[in-house]
Amino acid sequence: MQELIERGPTNGIEELRIELYEKVNSLGIGAQGLGGLTTVLDVKINDYPTHAASKPVAMIPNCAATRHIHFKLNGSGIAQLPTPKLSDWPEISWSAGETARRVNLDIVTPQEVASWQPGETLLLNGAMLTGRDAAHQRIKDMLERGEELPDGVDFSNRFIYYVGPVDAVRDEVVGPAGPTTATRMDKYTEMMLDKTGLLGMIGKAERGPAAVKAIKKHKAVYLMAIGGAAYLVSKAVRASRMIAFEDLGMEAIREFVVEDMPVTVAVDAKGESVHETGPKKWQQLIGKIPVTVEA
Repeated sequence: MQELIERGPTNGIEELRIELYEKVNSLGIGAQGLGGLTTVLDVKINDYPTHAASKPVAMIPNCAATRHIHFKLNGSGIAQLPTPKLSDWPEISWSAGETARRVNLDIVTPQEVASWQPGETLLLNGAMLTGRDAAHQRIKDMLERGEELPDGVDFSNRFIYYVGPVDAVRDEVVGPAGPTTATRMDKYTEMMLDKTGLLGMIGKAERGPAAVKAIKKHKAVYLMAIGGAAYLVSKAVRASRMIAFEDLGMEAIREFVVEDMPVTVAVDAKGESVHETGPKKWQQLIGKIPVTVEA
């Protein structure tokens, strides 16, 4: 994309690529929806002749970590797909930053949660429960029937992680365990906060108006884990055990014990959502930030 912008478009498709690239980035959505200069890295367009009365359009978003391989079938034999060498990849060092706050989930209080600021980085330590769509629906059904939740399913002043972990292999504590999209749990949020004593939720992406309203009402919190890094997130999980609903497979309720699991405060106890404030802030900044060009 940068090469295209530097040399300039030579046809209508390239003009449209640049136009979409600039307009999408001007939205200020940014990585993880938290606001920023870069929302998309590139825009690709495939076109095909079609009748004027039938103009199908499809948009397929891909993350920057799209996995693909290219090969040609020429009839000479089996395609050779060599395994990449780890040495071909750069060494990566990670730091949460000097301002990151460590949190002990085993003793965290509503008063402490109320002090967390939107956009703040936390490092979670201690025990949390897991659960996704199926577990939430089963909890809802049980509560509506007046049934007690299974032994060990106690959400009082605890956090739930929206995750369906992959089975562990060899010496792993758990397989890839990245967050699932939290919006799907919006319809259960009021119930969970009101009926179970849940203190906070951990997931991916933004929360809808109903969920934000419930979070503000109950002075709870929503934390956003890193999407697209399921394997790396799983490295923070030090222990995992089955709690309830084992028949649901990956959707069962488990207890994770984590160490320094990085998250961002996405909706604070006052109901401020960084997915609302972040992009708005960057929309105002875009176009006003001086760009330094190195010779």
